[in-house]
Amino acid sequence: MTKLPLIILPILIVLIPSTTAEIKTLKITSDARPMILFERFGFTHTGQASIAVSSVSVVSSISSPDPSRLGFFLLREESIVQVLLEFQQSRSFCVLDSRFITPLFSFRDLSPPPASSFNHSYPVNSPNEYSLFFANCAPESKVSMNVRTELYNLANQGRVKDYLSAGLTQLPTIFSLFSMIYFGFLGFWIFVCLKNRLSVHRIHLLMSLLVVMKALNLLCAAEDKHYVKSTGTPHGWDVLFYIFQFIRVVLLFTVIVLIGTGWSFLKPFLQEREKKVLMIVIPLQVLANIASIVIGETGPFNKDWVTWNKLFLLVDIICCCAIIFPIVWSIRSLRETSKTDGKAARNLAKLTLFRQFYIVVIGYLYFTRIIVFALKTIADYKYQWVAFAAEEIANLAFYTVMFYMFRPVEKNEYLALDDEEEEAAEMALRDEEFEL
Repeated sequence: MTKLPLIILPILIVLIPSTTAEIKTLKITSDARPMILFERFGFTHTGQASIAVSSVSVVSSISSPDPSRLGFFLLREESIVQVLLEFQQSRSFCVLDSRFITPLFSFRDLSPPPASSFNHSYPVNSPNEYSLFFANCAPESKVSMNVRTELYNLANQGRVKDYLSAGLTQLPTIFSLFSMIYFGFLGFWIFVCLKNRLSVHRIHLLMSLLVVMKALNLLCAAEDKHYVKSTGTPHGWDVLFYIFQFIRVVLLFTVIVLIGTGWSFLKPFLQEREKKVLMIVIPLQVLANIASIVIGETGPFNKDWVTWNKLFLLVDIICCCAIIFPIVWSIRSLRETSKTDGKAARNLAKLTLFRQFYIVVIGYLYFTRIIVFALKTIADYKYQWVAFAAEEIANLAFYTVMFYMFRPVEKNEYLALDDEEEEAAEMALRDEEFEL
């Protein structure tokens, strides 16, 4: 057992969320990794782990490997430190010998060649969150095999299999509820647009489409989780989920950039630098969505899984930073304009609007990228659904504030200052509080 795989154990387990644990069929080909993480799952007192392997072959360049040195096991998150301590005490330590793991089976239990297969279910007697690993302690050996995993909890007095982790079994209900809320949101937004049709701009149509994509995205997510929960497979709903998620995320960043530039509100065109921001953000979001699909549809058993995670995080951070610049440019442009056009009150109102939008966007990005991640990391496995609910509440709050601030009204309150306030507005514009 090499040192590196054990050291990166905590990193892998933090990166991978509690999985939906749908029935997975995987193929491992000539893999020399000492440890392979398959998935992470929260078991109740009725948990079951079912593993089937077939077409197993082990090739070693030095000697015939001991089959007892290769096998599957479950590891609780709180036991990682103890396993690392055991490794530090002995360089020849094999994780399959650890007293802190829950061993499932080793290759010694395989049926005789040429079958080389195994299929068995194991009850999980101690409720907790476990990670399913394969360990290869045979030096200089490569493993090939087909693996089928089923991790689930038994519900309704053991009559029904629930393939969602103990902390995620509420997700179908949560996503369905928020989907209905967004459809109601869409109806109200259409009513507002029709009531103020003379003030409707092209950006309002894009905002309407954004709400449609968000509602459909949540609807598909609810159906996806429902079928995974009951059958172990998404029945194609995952494809629709990824399609609507891709459109929704690209639209969201595009709308934020266009609002931040003042397009359709302050001016009917985009400057060259603003076009460049869109040309950067949209392709990066395409890349981020591809990474998200790879992460969601493969798993940590994939050799490049950690790389795709890093790529997704990097691209997401770049996009979050990029969409801030147009808002800053609009604020500075309005401030410069206010010194020459003599419309202090209206410029002060616009500055106030864009400054507030800047704060809202920063708060939204901070909460959904940092606070939600922290919740998913520190929350007990039985309450993982809280992080998803908090993320959707933050999304709904952001949509509500953004749509309210830039709603189509004939006399926007930000632009409806009285003439006698002009002098006070000029004094405010001389203040440096609008500098970023």
